[in-house]
Amino acid sequence: MSVPPASSSRKVNILPRDFGSLSRGLPSSVQPGTLFVLGPNGGMSVAPDIDFQLIFGRSEDDVHVCVGVDDPHVSRQHGRITREHGRWALYNEGRLPIRLAPSRLVLSGDRAELPTGYTPLFILGPRQEHLLEVRIAAPAPSAASGSGKEAKTRARKVWELSPVERLVIVCLGQRYLRNEPYPQPLTWGQVAAELSELRPDERWGERRAAHIVTNVRKRLSHSVPGLLEEEVPPPVGNALNHNLIMELLVSTTIVKSDLALLGD
Repeated sequence: MSVPPASSSRKVNILPRDFGSLSRGLPSSVQPGTLFVLGPNGGMSVAPDIDFQLIFGRSEDDVHVCVGVDDPHVSRQHGRITREHGRWALYNEGRLPIRLAPSRLVLSGDRAELPTGYTPLFILGPRQEHLLEVRIAAPAPSAASGSGKEAKTRARKVWELSPVERLVIVCLGQRYLRNEPYPQPLTWGQVAAELSELRPDERWGERRAAHIVTNVRKRLSHSVPGLLEEEVPPPVGNALNHNLIMELLVSTTIVKSDLALLGD
């Protein structure tokens, strides 16, 4: 089965492989509602006022955006994104589920509306999760209605981290950044050992690493639920650090390129 070709007009455009992550925003000149989809080898943008179904999957010859090319568990045409009733909708037509949010799965045959802004989609393979970046351009704020301030307030916050906080949290959450299936935070012992090897001139121990992360959780807990022990039912386990890592991932406070801090 062949896919419909991309339009030669400016309504549908190819995104090159070196386009960069969609997590850092879009040019202000982009038409509101425009869909951007990016895989490991490039992607495509689609204007909201054109009848076009964007198809993604592992077969480069049968899709518009290729993802999971070396994973036979990903379907050749795993899903599609189409415009319906003024909203972009995701259809999972493959066998593997797609994670739309930390706690939401789009199962085979299911449909889900995509929110405005940045949404990382993960196709959940048995040995690896495959990232498909999606971004829908938001409308420009209206100065006349005073919505500019409101829009800024509602935008997902990118949290400030000091260099040492970023280093420790990236080390703690590296399995998430590497798209490993069912990731969990590293133990404090593993974090301390890796940072001691990475920076032998600094004194790293389990207590120091835990103290740094605890301070970040407490600082963000005023705005983010699930970061304090009293907010999570027992047994707590890794829940607090997991919730912190997921918030920093979804808010794009930490991104895949941060793995360079660990020498990747």
